[in-house]
Amino acid sequence: MIEAAATTGFDTADLPLTLLVGSLVLLVAVAAVRLANRSGLPTLLIYLAIGVALGEGGLGIGFENTNLTQVLGYCALILILIEGGLTTQWSSIRASVAPALLLSTLGVLVSVAVVGSATHLLLDFDWKTSLLLGAIVSSTDAAAVFSVLRKVPLPHRLAGVLEAESGFNDAPVVLLVVALADEVVPGGKHHGVLSLAGMAVFELAGGALVGLAVGWVLGALSQRIAPGSSGLFAIGVVAGGVLAYAAASVVHTSGFMATYLAALVLGNMPIPHRQAVRGFGQAMGWLAQIGLFVLLGLLASPSRLMDQFVPAMVVGFVLLLLARPASIIASMTPFGFSWREQVFLSWAGLRGAVPVVLATVPLTAGAEQMRWIFDLVFVLVVVFTFLQAPTLPLVARVLGIGNDAHAVELEVENTPLTDLRADMLHVKVGEHSQLVGVMLYELRLPVGANVTLVVNGERSYVPGERSVLRAGDQLLVVTKEAVRARTLARFREVSEGGRLAGWRMPTAPRT
Repeated sequence: MIEAAATTGFDTADLPLTLLVGSLVLLVAVAAVRLANRSGLPTLLIYLAIGVALGEGGLGIGFENTNLTQVLGYCALILILIEGGLTTQWSSIRASVAPALLLSTLGVLVSVAVVGSATHLLLDFDWKTSLLLGAIVSSTDAAAVFSVLRKVPLPHRLAGVLEAESGFNDAPVVLLVVALADEVVPGGKHHGVLSLAGMAVFELAGGALVGLAVGWVLGALSQRIAPGSSGLFAIGVVAGGVLAYAAASVVHTSGFMATYLAALVLGNMPIPHRQAVRGFGQAMGWLAQIGLFVLLGLLASPSRLMDQFVPAMVVGFVLLLLARPASIIASMTPFGFSWREQVFLSWAGLRGAVPVVLATVPLTAGAEQMRWIFDLVFVLVVVFTFLQAPTLPLVARVLGIGNDAHAVELEVENTPLTDLRADMLHVKVGEHSQLVGVMLYELRLPVGANVTLVVNGERSYVPGERSVLRAGDQLLVVTKEAVRARTLARFREVSEGGRLAGWRMPTAPRT
């Protein structure tokens, strides 16, 4: 059996085996992405399986350090939030921010209340434990949501809500779990409802202000302090996101909220080396996901998991069929979301690393008698990810959510040409996009934006004004920075509404 190195120390003799295992895990994790793409399952399940296989039920690596798991888990969540903020287009979530914020606050409280009440009645847990469990499982996971939504064409409003929710809801859920964990610890602090609400408002608002300030300052200074090396600058941007977390935590506000908003601001400012920054952020996010899920798999004990299977199923179905729909109804109805959209949002509330990491909070707070919560949450996440993730495309089709009239089937990636103050956009024309059949001149792109190359399979050509766009075309568009946003908006407008989108009949001249 391979024992953890904590008891005997770690030296150069242990290095080769450690590097061998670590590199093989990374290579398997990278190769597993193709399997996940084909099956529709989030990669988190494969990474968790790798961790379990390495643990005491497999190769025998012993690991029981919940404190280290929580510390490394928080570090991984910081990097995942930075990646999410850097790669999120403000234009795609702007209309969804208000409902997403309501879902991340009021929706979380509704979910906690429903899960807590049902758990108390059905499983006979005491109220404090029931509410704590409800808070732990109330957070959706950005990594799980994004890995599945890439395959489901959705209207911008729905995709924006899910994207923004997964970025916003970590902060309030962490505050709630920490406060409720204090309640179950013998001799722990007691938080009144009003004091807890006031603390939450202060920490979330303070974290938001810190994050916005750090992001804006770093973005404003980026043109002056950016080095010639894009890789070095990318390291600096990620460090800025970490700085936002640390600064907010030092003044006792929400570090997770600060991190996400700082990265969101930086990702949407005209910073140099934007593509390199996003690529590095994505690489760090993937590395954090792999390390986090493998670590959580190591911490799980297969011999204990089956004891919590039935309670996990009870809590999971309450969450899926009652708590999540109730939180969606309470949060989305004021914004005019249809019942079809609300059903899809209910089914798309995927759980992932965040609930499993938060399940370690009661243990690190001193409630050793609640180790079973980690096992219950682990089983719940695995089983219901298997249930929900692969069926999301089917649910979207049945509800008519991903239909051609509303879905924008194009992906856009931009590479800043710093010296020319220009961007290069990569536009993919989907099979059912309204861009199909449109002549190039009918796009009516802003002055300063031009389609320079069209590629379809093995065929490529430089288009003219009367070139017709076909399904599967990939366009390279060069645009000045000043009109980049208008160019993106125009492609989406025509993709949704066809060649007449945005057309205004000219007013007849007066005689």
